[in-house]
Parts: sequence; structure tokens; C-alpha cells
Amino acid sequence: MIEDVSYGWLGDLLMAVMEALGPIGLGIAVFVENVFPPIPSELFLALAGFTAANGTFTPAAGILWATIGSVTGALVLYGLGAWLGRRRLYKIAYAMPLVDIDDVERTERWFIRFGYWTVFLGRMVPIFRSLISIPAGIERMNLWLFTLLTAVGSLIWNTLFIMGGYLLGSNFHLVSDYADVFSNVVLGLVIVALLVWITLRLLRNRRRARDPNYLPETPDEAAARIDALVSQHPTPGTSDA
Repeated sequence: MIEDVSYGWLGDLLMAVMEALGPIGLGIAVFVENVFPPIPSELFLALAGFTAANGTFTPAAGILWATIGSVTGALVLYGLGAWLGRRRLYKIAYAMPLVDIDDVERTERWFIRFGYWTVFLGRMVPIFRSLISIPAGIERMNLWLFTLLTAVGSLIWNTLFIMGGYLLGSNFHLVSDYADVFSNVVLGLVIVALLVWITLRLLRNRRRARDPNYLPETPDEAAARIDALVSQHPTPGTSDA
């Protein structure tokens, strides 16, 4: 029986989901985290290990379903990138008032430069693990290779956190007093970062509007430049988008 302690609003919500649905609930939570990257999955995974230590489900089941959630979420974003394609994605970015084509282009350049290893290593980097799936889809990275590297990277990351929580076992409640503070700090940092980002973008857009020499780059121009880069430096394991 899990002790009646609080693990913060986010942790308590996950605990309730896992108690109701078992490891499948963990898989759903990890899937949501992949699609909406600001959510900290590390907290989910550690609490899943603690839940496993209390007998709700086995560590192996938690690792399995967390990895399924990771791979499924990555495939959704991969499919989004493949469906939209480079030009449509750039046109969407161009139409959004606070998004630059440069933002999308930088992510693609990172993928093109480092290739499919970004998919594997990126599974262990918060937020980036979600974003990297989109250029992988745009570049039509081999789906089986993408799925394999995503699964292996996710398996390693999920195992580390779930087994860490599992090994802590009943002592995990020692950190419960700080979990609520952690959850609130995470939420606060996300909100502050978002407000700062919006403010900087608004100021930049105002400066550009006042500059008579500023000519925004068109989506077709940016896409053509990336197309040329891809043709010069094709990424292994991909085909032309």
C-alpha cells in the first residue's frame, strides 16, 4: 500500500493515474509528455519506480509501458513532420506571429549535421527529445531506424529513472516534502520563460517593423536553402523529403 503522502500536484496526479490504470497510465503520461515537452517526465519515471517498489506493478512493466509511450509520442511528431513537409511547415511558421522560420531551420540544420544520432541521444535531453522527431519526419528518416533508435534511447533513459525510484523504495517519501515545491518551481520557470520569450519576440518584431531595410525571408527561400544543404550533405538513413 502506498503511503498517504503528497508528491506535488503533478506527482499526485500521476500517482492517481497509475493506481487506476497501472503501468498503462504511466505510458499515457509519457506519451503526453512527448507531445507536450514542457511536462517533466523525469518526475513521472521516478514516481513510477516508487510505485513499482510498493507492488502496484513490476519495474519491468513500468519500463515497458514508459518506452511504449515514448516511442508512440515520437511517432506522432515524426508523422506530423512527414505529413506537413518542409515547405508547409515553413509556411505555418511564417504565418505565426511569434515564430521565426529561423527557429525551424536551426532544428533542421542540427539534424542534418549530426544525422540519426540526434534521435538516439536526443531521447535523453528534455524538450529536445520531442522536437527532434519533427525534422526526422521531414527528412523521411527510415521509419524502422527512427523507431529503433527512439526505442533504445528511451529504454535507457526510462530504465535509469524508474530503477532509481525503485531502488529508493520506501525511502522515496523523504523527497515528498520537496516534490510540491519542485512542481511549482517547474511550472513557474515554464511560465517565466514563456513570458520572456514572448516579450523578446514582440520587441524584435517591433524593431523589424520600424526598419525600412528589413525584408523577411519567404518560406520558399528558406526551404530551398535547406533543400540545397540536404542535397550536398545527405543524412544517412533518410530519403529526400
